[in-house]
This record gives sequence, structure tokens and C-alpha cells, in this order.
Amino acid sequence: MSPPLRYDNQVAIVTGAGNGLGRQYALFLASRGAKVVVNDLGQSFNGSDSERRGDARVADLVVKEIRDGGGIAVPNYDPVQEGHLIVKTAIDAFGRVDILINNAGILRDCTLRNMKHADWHAVLNVHVHGTYKTTRAAWPYMQKQNYGRIICTSSAAGLYGNFGQSNYAAAKMALVGFGETLAKEGAKNNIISNVLAPAAASRMTQTVWSQDLLDVMKPDWVVPLVGFLVHEQCRETGSIFAAAAGHYSKIRWERSKGFLANPTGLTTEAVLQNWDKVVEWKGAEHPKGPAPMLQLFQKANALSIPTSTSPKINFENRVVLVTGGGGGPGRAYSLLFAKLGAKVVVNDTSNADHVANEIKSLGGNAVPLAMSVEEGGSVVQKVMETYGRIDIVINNAGVLRDNHFTDMTDEEWCTVMNTDLCGTYLITRAAFPIMVRQKYGRIVNIVSTSGIYGSFGQANSATATCGMIGFTKTIAREGAKYNIIVNALASAARTNQASTAGPGKQADPDYVAPIVAALCAERPLATGQIFESGGGWIAATRWQRARGYDFEPEKGIPSVEQLAEVFSEICNFDNGKADNPDTPQEGSRYTMGNALKNSKLAGMTQENPAHRKYIAKIQAAKQREPTITIYDYDQKDIASYNLSLGAGGTDFDLSCGKFHTAQVLPTFGALPSQGVSFSFNDIVPNYDQRMIFHREHYLEIDKFPIPKSGNLKTESRLIEVVDEGKDALVRRGDTTFDASGKRVFYNETVLSIRGSGGFGGQKRPADRGFATAINSPPSRTPDRVLEEKTSHDVATQCWLFGDRDPTHLNPDPPVAAAIAGGSVHPLHEMASFGITGKHVFQAYGPFNKVKVRFSGLVLQGQTIVTEMWKEGGRIVYQARVKESGTSLISNAAVELLQGVSKL
Repeated sequence: MSPPLRYDNQVAIVTGAGNGLGRQYALFLASRGAKVVVNDLGQSFNGSDSERRGDARVADLVVKEIRDGGGIAVPNYDPVQEGHLIVKTAIDAFGRVDILINNAGILRDCTLRNMKHADWHAVLNVHVHGTYKTTRAAWPYMQKQNYGRIICTSSAAGLYGNFGQSNYAAAKMALVGFGETLAKEGAKNNIISNVLAPAAASRMTQTVWSQDLLDVMKPDWVVPLVGFLVHEQCRETGSIFAAAAGHYSKIRWERSKGFLANPTGLTTEAVLQNWDKVVEWKGAEHPKGPAPMLQLFQKANALSIPTSTSPKINFENRVVLVTGGGGGPGRAYSLLFAKLGAKVVVNDTSNADHVANEIKSLGGNAVPLAMSVEEGGSVVQKVMETYGRIDIVINNAGVLRDNHFTDMTDEEWCTVMNTDLCGTYLITRAAFPIMVRQKYGRIVNIVSTSGIYGSFGQANSATATCGMIGFTKTIAREGAKYNIIVNALASAARTNQASTAGPGKQADPDYVAPIVAALCAERPLATGQIFESGGGWIAATRWQRARGYDFEPEKGIPSVEQLAEVFSEICNFDNGKADNPDTPQEGSRYTMGNALKNSKLAGMTQENPAHRKYIAKIQAAKQREPTITIYDYDQKDIASYNLSLGAGGTDFDLSCGKFHTAQVLPTFGALPSQGVSFSFNDIVPNYDQRMIFHREHYLEIDKFPIPKSGNLKTESRLIEVVDEGKDALVRRGDTTFDASGKRVFYNETVLSIRGSGGFGGQKRPADRGFATAINSPPSRTPDRVLEEKTSHDVATQCWLFGDRDPTHLNPDPPVAAAIAGGSVHPLHEMASFGITGKHVFQAYGPFNKVKVRFSGLVLQGQTIVTEMWKEGGRIVYQARVKESGTSLISNAAVELLQGVSKL
């Protein structure tokens, strides 16, 4: 038996080590002799500095746990964007740094067309810039020591793209290019760098994974692979690994042999006619770097000029924006699109007018636009002002700031990130909503092979390029429904930046332009894919994954020594079992399959087809594109809503108001929450509409004062389905935006479906902060009590206003009425929500958050009593039916606007 793998006298830095994966890495390394710097800010998973364990920082608690176990550790509380301070802690405390695990991260999930720039930059700032800063600070010490082990943390979202995570996917894929480049630059100094795509329970996954799955997907399962990759015995470098729930596998690039043609006469039509050769995978290779362009060009130049029988492609009436169009490839793309009939906007900070004039002199239609892509919104606005639409975007703008990583400056890093990656985002973010409305769009993101494979001296460019690939894959998923096709092309064409030192004729940009045009054809060739091209050669690039190795969950977490023994099998691509995952679902095939073998998920095991059916459909529903609903309202609707909730002559501000403008009740924000992006029959068994009841509701108001009229758009998505045994709980999230795209309301609706449980699903709801808070009332007498007798026709009023629940006006005694104890029609839950919310508003003033649990029903004509307790900036309340004494609303609370009440 081999001796245990230890890390005695080595110093490890683990970022984001206060919870989840980072915590387990720190505990493991310390238990095996390493001296550990435990870095964590103690933030919540979305990056807000609000989640603390008592008064202690989470890093302190992990350090204490290590020290209590006899280990050596020090805490660090600096943000990863100030990585030099984290490294300084290691040097000051221990004098060296041997291991760096870049683990810190946050989530800010949102579809691209609704994404705020702050959400984009927040995610990239932590994941990408933070990883760069910490690694850059540690690098000189590792070079001097001639020793270093580095882990960059990616994810399935980055590798495959994931709906609603374009920022996260871009950041996580960016770290692939970064890690690959570090491996190339660090080789001579025994600095090993690898990329890990783990799946494990964490604060960031608690809102999207079931509790039982969280229990099985413990971070502990990822630790053995990380332990081996950072050990001195490991020689594997520049590789990508997946790890979760006992499954471990290596992932590598695969490139098709491709289509080769004489570039001199290569046309877009010839590309389209030979596309099947581009995506033919027989004879594919598994490269570590770019294709041998000179050799391919020489072969291509010896071929006859290709001919085509395909119809002539035409872009007449299409508007094309080409960024970086003032020279090099951008100029070539602009000229070809104009030649093919498009109206071209040539965007560049210099020479855009020269290219536009050149197009005009040839009889084409073009305008110059001398602006930086960092002004993406303004660039697209100018396109719209000029042509009224935008059909095609070629994100070609880029800069080079090459330097050895040890000498790279922040300016060199940020300049490339801001132009290449963030510029692509800013242009696309502005164009995407327009393309959605048009139900048409074509986007080609021009990247480089330095990112795909990593390139010595180009850590910044490699990181930006891979970030663009992750971005491409995600927005392709988001755009598919709207006929928006998105691909990435790694061009070997000579750029303006490389013109003085770049390759020769084989890199002529004119040889790549036909491929760009082909990817923008009316009939899509592909979407969300990567292609490489230059000198008459075109190939497709994708992932290949080894089958890897599965440890049986029932036998427990393997040791790092056990993993080392099977490491060769983890990396085995030659056993005929390798596959090519292209989606997050395909990417999780083996990890989830192994997790579902665990007896803790007996109801979800792969051996139970009926259970698997609902679990799979729930997961698919979560990934589905949100359903869009439109809600228009004006002052009359507001007054009608207030009147339906009992506002009368004594409530002048609510029923009419000064100058006949009624005040908007906060609970009005629940009305646009109507769409459903899934079928109940798909996600739960035995569904019966009569058995569905509103269990809980959460409303968050983002815009104050609430507008008194508007055109609102609401996106609805499934959050979770909980199997309570007999019944099922379905939680839906609805995000409402105004006409400018700003978020106005956010609702979460929890529905109880009686008789639809027992399908082996998630057993407990996830903790979602305020939306799931218990809100137990204090034991003291209520601070305020309001009561209100409801009218005998309040259900009719609610129905007329828009709450068309059939239990209100169904002439037959409804199920809900029977449950309430009679044949009189009960109020729908949202009427109770509105009336009690009105009481809180009248007692304490406006609020921006409210969460309630519906614990009973009230019949028309009965009296609602609302009891309220003030707890700082929060009002806890409950409501009961006066006549029967039964509970109506429980566990309810509001957060007062700015934490201040009227009292």
C-alpha cells in the first residue's frame, strides 16, 4: 500500500474557503500537514456582504476548526480582487506559497436581455479579475521556488453554456483559457495548473438543487481529485476535469479534420455546400494548440478553385454591425457583407470612415461609426437611428497586450478584458432585445485559438477568448426560441495588432470572410458552436470527455490515495467510451447518474422509471425559457384594485386621492405575476386543478414610488418542486420589468397540490432568505390590530378586476368553499393577501418586501382581523377570521421601505 499523500511544510491559499468546497479543501490540506491561508469575505452567494455566522467571520470559524484539530491556519478577509493582500498574508505568516486554489465566486443569474451591467461586472470581477489578481501575486514566488500548484475553478455552465447565466458562463469558461495558459508558462518552473469543473452543494446551489441532492452532492466528494492535482507527485497540467458525487473524468478539445479548399476563389456558397465536411468527425484530432496553418494553406493552394451549385446568398435589407471594422478581418467582413447586399455599419475607433467610403465607392451601402465597443449601448442606438433595425452582429473588435504572465500589468490585463470580452457583452446586450422583438438575429463572436488552447504570453487574450466562448454558448440557448443564431469563430486571419509580426499570406482575412457570412445565413448551420478557420480551411471544435471513473456512493468518499490509483482511468480516452457532451444535462450525465445510485435518493434512482420521469421533467422545466406575459394598467386599474380590497370613502387616498390619483398599494405588485412556463401535468403526478391551493407568496418591490400606469413584461420560471409525500409544493418565480427593461417587481408563488406527492422528488424547500423566512410572531400583545368586515360581493369585485380564479364565481359549491366549511364562496388567497397588506400599509406605511403563508380561508361577509408587531424595520403579522377564530394568514412579515415606519 502506497504511503499517504501529504503536504508537510507546504503553504496553501484557498479563496472562498469559508463554506462549501473551499472549506473542505482547507480542512483537508491542513489535515495532511499543509499550512493554510483561509480566505473568505463572509459574503452571501450573490456577493452582498450580509451573510455572517453570528458576529464571527466565516474564515475565523474554519481556522478555529483547523487549529482545534491540530492544524496550522491563518484567516484572511480581503476580496480576491486584492489578491496581493491575500498572498501577503501567506508570505508574512509562512514565508512562501506552494498551492493556490482559486475557488471564490458569486452568482447573479439573469437572462441577457434583462441583465444589468452591474450583474455582469460583479460576476467577472470576482471570478475572473479576482483569480487573475491572486494568481499574479503568487506567481513570482512560485517561479522563485521552482514549484507551484494552481487550481482554477470552472463549471458546467462555463463549459456548455446555461440559460440565464451568460455572466457566470463567460466567467467560468474564461478560467479555462487562463488555466491552460498558466500551464504553458509555468512548465519550466514546475508550476502545474489545472482547471476543475466541480458540482457540489454550496450556498450558490442552495436555490436550485433539492435538499436531498444537496446532501448527496457534498463538497467532500470533490476533495480527492483536488488533493491529487495539487500534490507534488502530480505531473498532469493544462487539463480540465469534472468531479462530483464520486464521478471523476477528464475533458479535452476535439477538432474535426474539416473542409479544405483553395482560398483564392472560396465563396460563401461553397462553404454552405460543403458544410457536412466541416462537421464530419471521422478522423478528428485532439490538439493542444492551433492547427498548422502554413501546411494547410500549402495543401489548399494546390487544390482547384471550388465551384458551387448552391443558390447565391443574399443579405439584401439586412443590417450588419461589424465591430473593429476599420481594418484587418473586420474590413474584410464589412466588404463581403456589403457585396452580398447588406447595409453595413463599420464600427471602429479609427479608419471606419475609410472602409465605409471604400464600400460606397464599390456601390454598397455603409456608414462609419467611430466609437469604442465599451460604449455598446450607444453603438447599437446609432445603428437603430440610422437603419431602424439590426440583424447581424460581428463582434470582431479586439486588442493585443501580450506579455509573460510574470510581467503582465493590470493595465494590459484590463485593456484586453474591457475590449474583447466586456465589449462583446456590451454590444450584444444592447442588440439582443431588438433581435428578440424582430424574431431574427445572427451573431458571430470572433475569438482566437490562443484562448481555446492557451498561449504563452497571452494570458489576457486567452482568458477573454474563452470567456467569449462561454458567453456564446449561453446566449445561443437564450436566443434559440427567437431565431437568434450565435456562434464563435476562431480566426487565423492576420489582425491589425499582429500585422507587423503576424503570419504571411495564409492569414489573409479575405480567406475567412466567407465563413463568417455562411454562419449568418438565413438557414442556420449551427448555433452555440465553435469553429476554426484560416487559409481555406474550416473545422469544428467541441469537447470530448473520458468515461472516467465512478466510486460507489454507498462505499463512502474515496481517499486521495484511492483516486491516485485510478487517475489513469480518469484520463482514459482510448477505451471506446469517450463521448461529446454539449449541454449541461449531457455534461452532468455521469455525475448525476452516480449520485442517483445513493440510497438517500431512493425515490429518485435511475431504477425507478416513474420517478425518473418527473425528476427529469422538473429539471427540464427549470431550464426552459421563461414564459412572457404583458400587463398594461393605468390609474383606473389602481383605483379598481383598491376598491376591490375594501377601500371606501374613508380611504380617500386609496379610492380617489388628491387630484383623483389613487395611491398604489404595495400588494398591487403581485398582479402581473400570471404566466406559467411549465405544465403541471408534466412535473407532478395525479394533477387536478381543483386540488391546487396557494400556500405562500413573496413579493419584492424594486421601484418606488410604484408607477401609476405602465406597460409591464413578466418572465415566469419554475424554481423548485417539493415532494411532501402526499402533496406537492410548486414554487414559481416571476420577474416583472417596465418598458425600459428595469426590474419593477419580483414574485414567488408557492402552490400546494393535494394528492400529487410521492414521486420521489426533493423533500424540503431550499432556504431562500426572506422568501422562506418563518416569521414567528413575538409572544407579546400585538402592537397594532386592524379588523375589516368583507363585503358579500368582494369575490365578484376581485374577479372583475382580473383575479379570474374559478373558485370565486363558480355556481357549483367549489372545493375551496367546502374546505372552508360551507357553500358560500370564499375569498381567493390573493384577496386576503391584498386586504391584510392594506392593513399593514395603513398602520405602518410603504414596504418593499412581503412574505405570507396562507393558513385558511375567509368567506365573503366575514371579518378579517390583522395583528401586527413591529420588530425594527420589519413588521411581523398574522390574520384570523373573527367569526370562526380560524387562522387566515400566518408567518407573515414585511420589510418597511428604508426600514422606517409611520410611527
